[in-house]
Amino acid sequence: MKRQLKSRFAEIDLTNLRTYPMSDLARKVESEAFVEPVFSTRLRGRATGRVSFSDFADSLPNLLAARDLREFSRIIANAVRDKKALIMMFGGHIIKTGLAPLLIDWMQRGYITALATHGAGAIHDTEIALFGRTSEDVVEGLADGSFGMSRDTADFINNAIKDAKHAQLGYGEALAQALLEAKAPNAELSILSASLKSNVPLTVHIAIGTDIVHQHLSADGAAIGRASLKDFRIFAAQVAKLNKGAVVMNLGSAVILPEVFLKALTIVRNLGYPAHNFNAANFDMFTHYRPMQNVLIRPTLTGGHKFNFCGHHEIMIPLLFAMVDANLNDNDNANDDDDDDDDRKKESKW
Repeated sequence: MKRQLKSRFAEIDLTNLRTYPMSDLARKVESEAFVEPVFSTRLRGRATGRVSFSDFADSLPNLLAARDLREFSRIIANAVRDKKALIMMFGGHIIKTGLAPLLIDWMQRGYITALATHGAGAIHDTEIALFGRTSEDVVEGLADGSFGMSRDTADFINNAIKDAKHAQLGYGEALAQALLEAKAPNAELSILSASLKSNVPLTVHIAIGTDIVHQHLSADGAAIGRASLKDFRIFAAQVAKLNKGAVVMNLGSAVILPEVFLKALTIVRNLGYPAHNFNAANFDMFTHYRPMQNVLIRPTLTGGHKFNFCGHHEIMIPLLFAMVDANLNDNDNANDDDDDDDDRKKESKW
């Protein structure tokens, strides 16, 4: 029989370890926060009945990102009701994931007060407006040197910026005007075109050499720089409207727009505008340094709220927009109910 070995190392003595009743201890997760299976026929004792989107949104777990998304949707709805600034900065991926109609709809309803994008966003939007398609295979095009060599795209954008009659316009307004003048076949899907029709400023912030249109002979550095600088100053005028209750959102720009926003915010605070205590949110598939620092953390150190959401744009953005719309509709219905109650009270009095 083998001799059983005894450990040569001492264990800690747990005799005097203190324990506590569960009722005295805090916990971060409560059962009340759990998801509700809204499509179950047993929910709230209902055997049948249609589940509304508001039911679904309310059923999400009251935890972590779901809780934050619900809170942020209420913040946006309040900003819309109170006529506060709602600034949306967006990257090219918003166009490539088919989300332009959402931004256009909110512009047409007067929710969005300003938009900003960079060169890629402007290019994808322009190609959709003119040709109904965009987003090339970079690997394939790079192999044979055809990447970014669309003559039609480059000439249209570069010539729109160089056009003498657009000399007093910013980059976004000049490009939008050119699309309208060209009667772009898919203008109804163009954020640029819709911005001009809705009288909402859409500024385009260019980094020379980052866009495919800069590869072409038609590119004019002086015209691009003039138009983009004007847009930076137009954008700063919109950032000056950020105050308590206002909202700024960054949808998928990892570098350029967060940098532009930080500089514009510096200008307006330097000039004495009360650009503090606003709400800032970032939506992207990954967490990047500049959006976190330049859109969320640094701007809200003097007050305000910040939200960071990681997830696919084609899922997260429609979900957010639907939650905001449900919030606004529920409020309108509640007001209608209040009016009905008032009418009934008046009728009962008579």
